[in-house]
Amino acid sequence: MKKHWPKYLLIGLPVFILVIYLGLPKFLTLLGLHPHYDIPAYDLPGKRALIVTTSHGTLGDTGKATGVFGSEMTVPYYAFQDTGMDVDIASIKGGEIPVEPRSMGWPLATEDDLRFKEDSVAMAKMTNSIPIKDIDPAKYDVIFMAGGWGAAYDFAQSEALASIITKANTNDTLLGAICHGVLGLVNAKDKDGSSLIEGRRATGVTDLQIKQLGIDITPKHPETELRKAGAIYEANTAFRDMMATHVVVDGNIITGQNQNSGYETAHRILEKLAQKK
Repeated sequence: MKKHWPKYLLIGLPVFILVIYLGLPKFLTLLGLHPHYDIPAYDLPGKRALIVTTSHGTLGDTGKATGVFGSEMTVPYYAFQDTGMDVDIASIKGGEIPVEPRSMGWPLATEDDLRFKEDSVAMAKMTNSIPIKDIDPAKYDVIFMAGGWGAAYDFAQSEALASIITKANTNDTLLGAICHGVLGLVNAKDKDGSSLIEGRRATGVTDLQIKQLGIDITPKHPETELRKAGAIYEANTAFRDMMATHVVVDGNIITGQNQNSGYETAHRILEKLAQKK
């Protein structure tokens, strides 16, 4: 028996690695990460959507890379594009968008992340994103703000983004946001000059999720900032909040709790947009 163990190891190790490679993504989905969600087909040619991301690529002074969480950009991108809509990508500063390491790779990547990386047009939009200061919100039917930890550093801090969202709201543009992307709502104004989000139902990353992930060092926390701005905050919880999901629709504002909420948030936006046709 002993003399055969190298042969068993030679056969067993690759099988073990293959099982882990194929099984871990499915196991994470079973726990709640990126749950399966089918978006019904919509036909919306002539409509336009803008996805806004962070330009911030460093997690505080730790030296660790961060940025947009991949699926929070790629899922809405294809949800909108597959209806026939034109989709642009902007960021706070413009140019190449930093991406949270590993968020678009194994075992976290969604099918849309993999599709995006093989899509030269989409990759060019990410590499040459439009500066938010150059955006004319009147051109868009939907403005969607993607999250990721980078957004904690430049969404609520951006006067240009607050101005874009304020102007878009005056046109009754649909405003979507998930995860840390909801920070782009907290300084925008309603049509009467009051806070846009005050008294409105909304969700975003919970303070508990931030604590569980150990990223308290980020300067703006979605739950805290939404509550501070007067929003009626909602969320779900799980054994780890990063495995929970929740979507809130309040008028033209559609928000999702975290990276797991991208498909449903995009679906609710498309549903609203189809009703406006």
